[in-house]
Amino acid sequence: MPGVTSDSGELNSLSVVPHTLDTQNPGVYPLRLHRVTRPLARLSISWARGNTLRVSLLQTEDASSEQSPGGEVVEVKLGSADAGEIPEAQWRRIAYGSVAPFALLQSRKNSMDALHYEKDWWEHVMEYSKEINSLLGNTKSSVPPTIEDPKTVLKKVEEPTTLKAAWELMEMFYADKQSQTWIPERLLDWLADFDCLFSGTQPTVHAKLVAFQNKLVTLQAVENHPEYWEIMSSALAVGWLDVVVKLLRLHGSYLFDQLGSREIENGLVEAVALLISEMPRLRPDMPPEKIGECYSTKPEFMKAWEKWRAKIMKLDCSAFWLQCDHQQTRVGLKNMLQVMLGNASGLESMYSLAQKCMHLKPISYRHKLMGLIIGILEENTEVVLAECSRSFGPWMITHAIELMTAGSTQAETLLHEEQSKIGGICIEELHRLTYAQILSSHALTWNIAPIYLTSCMKQGLGLLENLLYKQPVQNHQVLLKSMEICRLNGLDYVSDNMMKIAGVHYWKHGKKGSAVFWLQQARDEVRLNRIAKHLFDFVGKSVSDESFKQWEGMIELLGTESKTAGGLEFLKKYRDFRRSLQQVQGGIPTDAARKAAEALISLMRNPSTPQQFWLPLLYNSLKLLNWQERPLLNVSQTNLLLNKLQELSLARLLPGFVDAGLPSEALQSVRLALATNLGRAILDE
Repeated sequence: MPGVTSDSGELNSLSVVPHTLDTQNPGVYPLRLHRVTRPLARLSISWARGNTLRVSLLQTEDASSEQSPGGEVVEVKLGSADAGEIPEAQWRRIAYGSVAPFALLQSRKNSMDALHYEKDWWEHVMEYSKEINSLLGNTKSSVPPTIEDPKTVLKKVEEPTTLKAAWELMEMFYADKQSQTWIPERLLDWLADFDCLFSGTQPTVHAKLVAFQNKLVTLQAVENHPEYWEIMSSALAVGWLDVVVKLLRLHGSYLFDQLGSREIENGLVEAVALLISEMPRLRPDMPPEKIGECYSTKPEFMKAWEKWRAKIMKLDCSAFWLQCDHQQTRVGLKNMLQVMLGNASGLESMYSLAQKCMHLKPISYRHKLMGLIIGILEENTEVVLAECSRSFGPWMITHAIELMTAGSTQAETLLHEEQSKIGGICIEELHRLTYAQILSSHALTWNIAPIYLTSCMKQGLGLLENLLYKQPVQNHQVLLKSMEICRLNGLDYVSDNMMKIAGVHYWKHGKKGSAVFWLQQARDEVRLNRIAKHLFDFVGKSVSDESFKQWEGMIELLGTESKTAGGLEFLKKYRDFRRSLQQVQGGIPTDAARKAAEALISLMRNPSTPQQFWLPLLYNSLKLLNWQERPLLNVSQTNLLLNKLQELSLARLLPGFVDAGLPSEALQSVRLALATNLGRAILDE
């Protein structure tokens, strides 16, 4: 998509969106060839649809044979290794679905005053974020089975996408003002939904739970296995209380035949499960599948927290531990109590804790969500932008910028500041232009690119014009869509130019009726007059000429308004005169002959009637001029025709005159008929 070029003076300065060539290592894409062999004479590379390259390979004449046709065309799809996480069709649904929320948010931004912007803007951003989030899939579990397996700890759900995880993370920290007081709880919910995404690259609690759940079928007494207690402590540490309670209820002391002999042990297990179920949680509400007690204000939460900790410490000092004979249960439950008590002296920031954990347990491969999380916790806008662009693509960064500017003054300043290095536009506009360029490169998404281009104040409208001019005018639906886009954005001159281009295209390809229609819609008088002059050679020199019939349907397209007909207005009047003259030749009485004579006078008076048609019109009307019953033309009308004939006689002496190709006696016959009619008209008056 063409646009304003950068002035950096570098090799890549002619790109629409400035970029550097050394940002990442070049990718290698193998070509799978089936028919051509080396040596190759020529290789051609061009863009196909979307992010696909079309590679054409031609063999040398010596290498060509009957088995080898001499060439092959293959397509290579460009993209990262995980580009298949979301299918292309789903990406298009996301792209189309996000247009309406984005456009509505921009409309509200332009219509709000400063006072209401500071007060209510985050609510509009949250509404926008929820609509976008709904397009990215559902992380909730499917319909539960009628009979639930008691050993099922994790419900089967459709694996979410990293794109949805990143979006919810951005919404949590930037857009949702109400959740600022309970960010830790939001993080617990987020981790419960998306921890499975990390399982493929590094060990996670979710991966351990899935592996242990597969073993539960073969385990008789789970409390005898250290892995059982280790997994529960891990799940408790990340706040998955419902999972921990389910695992505790799998303890062997709950079996009916064990209750009598393991009553104290079961009482301790149930006490810990009850304490976990009563854990205070600083959040306004909670889904029904979650456990704990909600507190919406911090004072109430702190009061309940101290009471809850007192219960834990009381249980920790209980004498019943000495009566518990099962060592694994006793040690495992004690460890869980310590996890629940936590470390009150650790008041470091979340970012410092995250960095310390990464140094203590380095990983060989950092998941792309981890980079985004670190950037957010560090409050580093540049890192967040870079991670969004590198890991999640132009769609993500274009739409997530609205969340960042709503929740961070630093981000708003950085993104809205004009940058001289990128042509005087801001970073926000740069990313919108990049995303619009991607949409414009695909035949199925080009029509939503204008929504993003019109939101770019500096270069948007100019690039929109270029985009519209690049659309194929031969496609009727595309042309109508382009005209509608022009109407919505006040680009009437672009619409007129597109209709002119369509008219010229159809004329060159033999669709003359469509050509006249579009040129009329564009009110292109110059081209309509040129077409008229071109058509006059085919209309014919007499009313019986069959060449006129092939143009009669096109003449029907001419409207009644002369300003839209141009020089073609003559053809419409000529058609009416032709029909009247045919009726006269068929022996119709004087009334029809009078109408034909009036049509003749109308044609001769009309300035759009070409001069080379004056003599053929008069010569074909000799029967009207010599009407026997009475003269059909009065004195003034006859004098008009004589003056036209005199002008024609003088014009024949000038260079460039177009001869009508009539018989040599045609001029004398017309002059004699007019003189006779003049005498009869004088006597009649």
